[in-house]
Amino acid sequence: MSDPLARARRIVVKIGSALLVDFDRLRRDWLKSLCADVASLKREGKEIILVSSGAIALGRRALKLRDGALRLEESQAAAAAGQVRLAEAYADGLAAEGFVAAQILLTLGDTEERRRYLNARATLRTLLALGAVPVINENDTVATAEIRFGDNDRLAARVASMMEADCLVLLSDVDGLYTADPTQDSRARHIDEVAHITPEIEAMAGGSNSGLGRGGMTSKLLAAKIATAAGAEVLIAKGRNANPLAAIRTGALHTRFLAGSTPAAARKRWIAGGLKIEGALVIDAGAARALEDGKSLLPAGVRAVEGTFERGDAVAVRDSEGRELARGLVAYHAADAQRIAGRRSAEIETILGYRGRDEMIHRDDLALTASSK
Repeated sequence: MSDPLARARRIVVKIGSALLVDFDRLRRDWLKSLCADVASLKREGKEIILVSSGAIALGRRALKLRDGALRLEESQAAAAAGQVRLAEAYADGLAAEGFVAAQILLTLGDTEERRRYLNARATLRTLLALGAVPVINENDTVATAEIRFGDNDRLAARVASMMEADCLVLLSDVDGLYTADPTQDSRARHIDEVAHITPEIEAMAGGSNSGLGRGGMTSKLLAAKIATAAGAEVLIAKGRNANPLAAIRTGALHTRFLAGSTPAAARKRWIAGGLKIEGALVIDAGAARALEDGKSLLPAGVRAVEGTFERGDAVAVRDSEGRELARGLVAYHAADAQRIAGRRSAEIETILGYRGRDEMIHRDDLALTASSK
């Protein structure tokens, strides 16, 4: 069997609570083996992002909270205590392999509100460029029942989408999707590969078998739908044993969900057709040629700014005759965009009083539209 991670450049790995924690105690030897797997992948030049559960489970033990369901404020308190311990454990495990761990706490709004989305993505990209391993968890200490992800499967899928990951690995207490619950039905058959998540596939999902985690197979299928739509393949695999990523690479049982396109293509489609346009930038002929060559839009090429928009909003890019050439996520709000339009990137800090992005719209946040062809 070929290595399903061989061609992936950027991989998001989600770790469930049941893997990290036994009876509210951290499985340190298992975590050490996971960090060794991550280090091996990084030495091959791959970028790894971890999305880890376990903070509440660790924190409730430290705070001596009762067994059973916790009230929201108790869960938040447990998360606050547990996040410290979880971050320390990852920092120690990765440091032993020669890598730096960096903790990131996200809420649902950080992946849905475009300004916060851009900030979170920029931070993660910088950490990856510096060789660090981001370790992400939901910010349970501030999220309310109405604004939370609800499970880290969905958080991991949103991160994979936001970061244009090639692959999302969901490590859990199950080794993939079955036609029925294998603990209940002896005729249940393992599904090796899923090309499309159909209603029939969704009907195969069951509940969580773990007393620690919130996500069962239903949440994993939802995560797979989000991630594959964004161009990432998804692997669901059992991670209970040591070196779970190495096991996947050498043939351990898992279910593979195929992506519908590449991450870059999926993102371009989203920008081109999935967002409300809040304004427009009018550009000169030189900037138009640069966009056709796949380059970013720099302030120097902008001749006019139309509309009222905020940083991270979607705007149209037009030529002097009003033809739409592209759409993109703008790096400045309208007032600042007007101030730096036509100016060199080196002048931005002097004009605005702060060091912003060199690009008005980065090429990764820009999609050429049909009317430009």
